[in-house]
Amino acid sequence: MYTPEHFQPADDAAALAAIETWPLAMLVTDGPAITHMPMVREGDALIGHVAIGNDHWQRAADGAAAVAAFTGSNAYVSPGFYASKAEHGRVVPTWNYVAVHVRGAIRWTHEAADKLKIVRMLTDRMERRETRPWSVDDAPAEFVQAMLRGIVGVRLSISRIEAQFKLSQNRFEDDRSGVELGLAQRGGVDEDVARLMRTHPPREG
Repeated sequence: MYTPEHFQPADDAAALAAIETWPLAMLVTDGPAITHMPMVREGDALIGHVAIGNDHWQRAADGAAAVAAFTGSNAYVSPGFYASKAEHGRVVPTWNYVAVHVRGAIRWTHEAADKLKIVRMLTDRMERRETRPWSVDDAPAEFVQAMLRGIVGVRLSISRIEAQFKLSQNRFEDDRSGVELGLAQRGGVDEDVARLMRTHPPREG
């Protein structure tokens, strides 16, 4: 990932928090083979599962190099937001976004116990925001076993994390303030990007 220094988080903590906030990943292996799936962290790995009908698990062998790419909130930035537009006009459009790439080796699993553990972990992580969280145990056991036969588990051991929080940190404060205000006024996802700008200001030094 091309990541200019001013867009890099200070450490992996922000990247891992982004993965938890936006868990839908693109799992990419040579071929290329690409699958969209939610993935969550378990220690030094990411876990998830694919449908058994998805041939990704047949096209990428155990130990194959893989990248899980996560994308967070993003928004178009108009040159009209910049205070410097009125001063000299030398401004262009851009895009603010959060992206995290996790690199490592993958391993597929067909064991029912391993797949059940993955499903439980994914479900518990996603359901904790619900008022009445659903549990795998809420479904009939035989139904769960049938569903498990229809998936293949995947584990991506983490070897490197690359992250880019491109949130106008390279602009002067007046321009940054203009972008933050402009995105906030649009509302929706753009307002989420404005909030991210406040929590990820330029690094000092």
